[in-house]
Amino acid sequence: MLRKGVSLERRRLLLAGGAGAAGLVGCARGPRRFSSTPALAPIRASTDRIFDVTVCLRPFRAAGPRLEAERIGRQLVVHNYGHGGSGWSLSWGSASIAVQMAAADSPQEIAVIGCGALGLTSAILAQQTGARVTIYARELMPRTRSARATGSWTPDSRIALTSAAPAGFPALWEKMARYSFKIYRNYLGLPGTPVEWKDQYMLLDAPFDHGAQKPLAPGALAFAAYHTRIDDLRTDLQLMPAGSTPFQAPFVYRNEAMQFNIASYGHTLMNDFRQAGGRIEAREFHSPADLATLKESVVINCPGYGARALWNDSSITPVRGQIAWLIPQPEVAYGLYDEGIFVLSRSDGIVVQDLVGGDMKGYGDDTETPDHAAAEQAVSVIAALYSQHWG
Repeated sequence: MLRKGVSLERRRLLLAGGAGAAGLVGCARGPRRFSSTPALAPIRASTDRIFDVTVCLRPFRAAGPRLEAERIGRQLVVHNYGHGGSGWSLSWGSASIAVQMAAADSPQEIAVIGCGALGLTSAILAQQTGARVTIYARELMPRTRSARATGSWTPDSRIALTSAAPAGFPALWEKMARYSFKIYRNYLGLPGTPVEWKDQYMLLDAPFDHGAQKPLAPGALAFAAYHTRIDDLRTDLQLMPAGSTPFQAPFVYRNEAMQFNIASYGHTLMNDFRQAGGRIEAREFHSPADLATLKESVVINCPGYGARALWNDSSITPVRGQIAWLIPQPEVAYGLYDEGIFVLSRSDGIVVQDLVGGDMKGYGDDTETPDHAAAEQAVSVIAALYSQHWG
């Protein structure tokens, strides 16, 4: 009876709410404040800890990704490529559109060309229509170009040019971004942390102006920026009070960002596809005519940058990006941007990327040979930061 009485009284207090409940809490306990500064583990940035240098060619199209279907002989070919620096970020949303086009023929079998970000997500969603799916590719994850991406959720990174994107593309982009964002929720908390959220810090010499648009440098292109359409999916950039972080830059900002640990994420997608009965066959295609050798009458074409040669698509421009990989530090649970250098701590290594030059950096450069001197220079910038602040 005592236990029941206590329960009923507690229920009355909770239902009452308002001043009565607040007064009771106020009498029981005084105000509470969390004032300790979270510790940030230093990055052991030194050139002797670089264990790899990788290069990725982003497949940029001024008009945005190619998402369309065409008939080639007996086959329906659905194109899904040309996402610039937003392949992983938009993959699920873009794949959903491609699969809808492919499903128009109600195929029992679907072929997917390519085993990168767009190929894997297209194949998995195609399976969910009930079709038997085979991936045909020369390179499999993790040897695809997609595997060399930074792993940041950047849905409008070099996605199109403002002047070249079709009128309806911003709305289509938003649809892809929101659909993808929702699907990533399914990969949070899985073994290997394929997708996770982490704090990122930006160190600046002057205040960050959210509404400012930097004037274009001579010869620079106006890349489309659509991020304001999905501001509700992003956390605010917060100016950190002096002394609240170990960084001593004039202005330190923090926000939380979603990221992909591509080694584990790609492995998870490959396993998901295979466990659902998917087949993978090593195959290299040299021209569109080679698709006629496939038994499937519906093909989802996701070759990434390879479309430039396979489809003779000169609308694809390579945008070279290089990453210096530092030995992983599990205790470093944050990212960093300072003096044009971007750092992202992943489970498979610490990404160090030189972003000096903005969106035009690497534009038109199809060189895939690593530049070790540039990699060491980028790491040296970060090494100097931690040498100064942590001693």
